[in-house]
Amino acid sequence: MAAWHNLPQFSNSSKSPISKGGVLTIHGFGVRVRMQSGHLEIEHGLGEERQVVRLARVGHGLRRLVCIAEDGFFTLDALKWLADQDASLVMLDRSGKVSLVTGPTAPSDARLRRAQALAHQSGAALEIMRELMRAKLGGQQQLVRSKLANATTADIIAKLEESLSTAESLDTVARVEAHAASAYWSAWSELPISFPRQDIRRIPEHWSKFGTRKSLLTGSPRLATNPPNAILNYCYALLESETRLASAAVGLDPGMGMLHADAPARDSLACDIMEAVRPSVDAWLLDWIMREPFRRSDFFEQPNGNCRLLRTLSAKLSETTSVWSKLVAPWAEYVAHTLWATTSRPTNRNSIPTRLTQRHRREAKGGLSASTVAIPKPDCVCRGCGKTIRAGRSDCGKCAVEGATKRLMEAARIGRIAGHTPDALAKEGKSQRQHAKARSSWKASSLPHWLTAKFYSEKIQPQLAAISNSAIASQIGVSRWYAGRIRRGNRPHPRHWQTLAQLVGVSEG
Repeated sequence: MAAWHNLPQFSNSSKSPISKGGVLTIHGFGVRVRMQSGHLEIEHGLGEERQVVRLARVGHGLRRLVCIAEDGFFTLDALKWLADQDASLVMLDRSGKVSLVTGPTAPSDARLRRAQALAHQSGAALEIMRELMRAKLGGQQQLVRSKLANATTADIIAKLEESLSTAESLDTVARVEAHAASAYWSAWSELPISFPRQDIRRIPEHWSKFGTRKSLLTGSPRLATNPPNAILNYCYALLESETRLASAAVGLDPGMGMLHADAPARDSLACDIMEAVRPSVDAWLLDWIMREPFRRSDFFEQPNGNCRLLRTLSAKLSETTSVWSKLVAPWAEYVAHTLWATTSRPTNRNSIPTRLTQRHRREAKGGLSASTVAIPKPDCVCRGCGKTIRAGRSDCGKCAVEGATKRLMEAARIGRIAGHTPDALAKEGKSQRQHAKARSSWKASSLPHWLTAKFYSEKIQPQLAAISNSAIASQIGVSRWYAGRIRRGNRPHPRHWQTLAQLVGVSEG
């Protein structure tokens, strides 16, 4: 490991590795998160990319610390620093599993927790899950109809969405959601996945399309075997962690679910609430697939066939957490308010604060609407080599030249074929006969005495460079190719000199 003083260092005053959304992703082996001289010091990375980040207590902009490392340590005073700064800590693995989520929580109200525990008996659980699933299926059918152009599947999902209003049990809601999911993911199965041209020979065949949502290794979404499903698993893990934080922030117990059964080491309520936001994650990935190619260098296939995300892509995806937190916030507050309405004091049902969306504050100031959430766009990638390029382009400079060369060679090949057809040969023969006849009938005495070869070279030829090929060709009756040669210095037959002199405005005077 490199000596500490030789590692690249970042502080509040230098260019920060923290994203605009306040996310810092740490990775590598031997990660160290500790306090040094009143600063939070984070050492992470591998080899030449290992770096040290020092953050003061003010002006750091950190909101989420995402750790995808599996080796290292956090000191207790570093954890306290994160808590004092209202920054959350999220630990994930690259297969899309949430290992740890911790962050600021709201003071717990026993009445709200009691209402959550009794949600099944009060009917609130059914009401909440109907609404969450209605939002999920509505988003799915809109995505399938507008982006995948599959009206048949969209109609099936729309009918299932309508049936939720008559569902009388959570089991019925679960069955409707399962049928919708089967139709929904079947519409994705043949979706082609593009890679840069130089990567196509290096990828497994089953990476070239979306395939099934179920992994061939586990029979469930876990342990994805191709890149798009691996990305979905990781983004769903980010969404789950944000939903867990949002649930705790509004005073709910993230582990006490409604539709998802209780399970060890799983936040079942977070899994329930995040269902409403899943279509937004899907739509973001679908836009990526349709606009930009994936890069082979961002993925790694393990010996068992499991597709894993490499560090660069994992860190880039982690920057989307701020988007998912804004999208899930109103749903967490909706669940809290619906449960609060079932308490024994209905007059206080508006006393639940809206810490996440600040809706009450906006209403008090005149009912201003919430700002729209901007979905992040993936990097633009060269379709030839996979290099990151400026938006609006399809190839980098090098690949653009190579592509243009291939297109020109193909155009030349097509031109050669077209030039040897019977019609083209007949047209060429006719033109040659006309020019031969014009040369034989031309008399040198018809030229003015001043229009000599020297006069043409010194006075007329230099000015032809400013005349277009088409103008020269139309005046003397030759092809634009031959007119281009004349512009570049080729001397034409003397019968054309007088016409060219008139074209450039040159006379004896």
